[in-house]
Amino acid sequence: MTLDPERDRLSGRLTRSARVGAGLAGAGVSYGVNRLFGGDEADARNARALKAALGGLKGPLMKAAQMFATVPDLLPPEFAAELAELQTNAPAMGGPFVRRRMAAELGPDWRSRFAEFDMEATAAASLGQVHRATALDDAPLAVKLQYPEMQSAVESDLGQLRAMFALYKRIDQSIDPTEIAEEVAERLREELDYEREARHMALYRAFFAGRPDIAVPEPRPELSTRRLLTMGWLEGSGLLGFKTAPLETRNRIAKLLFEAWWSPMTHIGVIHGDPHLGNYTLTPGAEQLNLLDFGCVRIFPPSFVGGVVRLYRALLADDRAAQADAYRGWGFTGLNDELVDVLGVWARFIYGPLLDDRVRTVADGVAPGEYGRREAFRVRQALKQAGPVRIPREFVFMDRAAIGLGAAFLHLGAEHNWRRLFEESLEGFEEGAVAVRQTEALAQVGLI
Repeated sequence: MTLDPERDRLSGRLTRSARVGAGLAGAGVSYGVNRLFGGDEADARNARALKAALGGLKGPLMKAAQMFATVPDLLPPEFAAELAELQTNAPAMGGPFVRRRMAAELGPDWRSRFAEFDMEATAAASLGQVHRATALDDAPLAVKLQYPEMQSAVESDLGQLRAMFALYKRIDQSIDPTEIAEEVAERLREELDYEREARHMALYRAFFAGRPDIAVPEPRPELSTRRLLTMGWLEGSGLLGFKTAPLETRNRIAKLLFEAWWSPMTHIGVIHGDPHLGNYTLTPGAEQLNLLDFGCVRIFPPSFVGGVVRLYRALLADDRAAQADAYRGWGFTGLNDELVDVLGVWARFIYGPLLDDRVRTVADGVAPGEYGRREAFRVRQALKQAGPVRIPREFVFMDRAAIGLGAAFLHLGAEHNWRRLFEESLEGFEEGAVAVRQTEALAQVGLI
């Protein structure tokens, strides 16, 4: 029997826990000193202390911190700014590591299963790295190889998240992040399961089958395991390379991004929860959008999808009772008129481009660096009076993905009638139909 080199080693967990715990303890001491001496710069000093505690770590905890930083209403701006600077790109592991890991996943004769295999990684991130290869049938491949002991790192880091949240809650008690921690934990565990990611990829591939303008890699299960994912290579250039393209081209890209994100949501209740700019590439002339990296895909209950649509319609009608009903569909509890109005400030920001029946940019004249900051500040101040509010877990990646998608539109400077695009995605929408289609789609790829 082959030993599993990625088993959840107790020694690995204890070592990592000690490292993370020491860092967070240092941040806690800094917090106490800053609180004692106060001053307008206290939050900024606390934020820098937390960044210093996490900055030396690669892997799950850093990834989780960045998730929090992308939700503008969750963290004070000083904390969001510092955590957003944490680097996700770990140095790539070298040849000896690659040979050991590939042999552990595909056996000692692994090299014979590829016509070519580039030992130098083309990309490296917080949980793994990607290599180019060629299949025996000459098809170009991308091979995603997980770093060692990531399971141990995840379990250790998730335990330490409680310490991070405790530090945060001492600063601001307007938001209860309990369910946020549970949601992030579940999604991080899923990201380690490359077999699940292959099924996510197959789900999106089936959904967009027949569309020549949106492409999804083809998973290669015969060359994949739980910690090794081999897929077809999609050639393309990064989205930022089109920032200076003609407006017509940038608008086309934005429309493709909008459809790639919203259509699966409104039809089968699924979103790509990590719309990072690096997860998209485009063919020359932006004729085809390539969707990459399906580790973080959120499958929502159809009732939540119905709540998303109901809230949109309730905001259009300025109907507070209908808005409250929609928030309950999202999982918010303990609602009253004051809290509904507070949540509405953020909802009108998120839905803002969809509520405006005209051609506009997403920010509509607001400087990108200030986009959402005013609304987030208003929400945080109001919640100190009307809160605390417990953020339902489904909200986390919906909010994060919407912000990430908006950031892509801002980079492109795209101009659209976003409301019209959204209404097109809702043609024939019925919550019951979403449930039926979701069950069929998930069953087809083995996700249920």
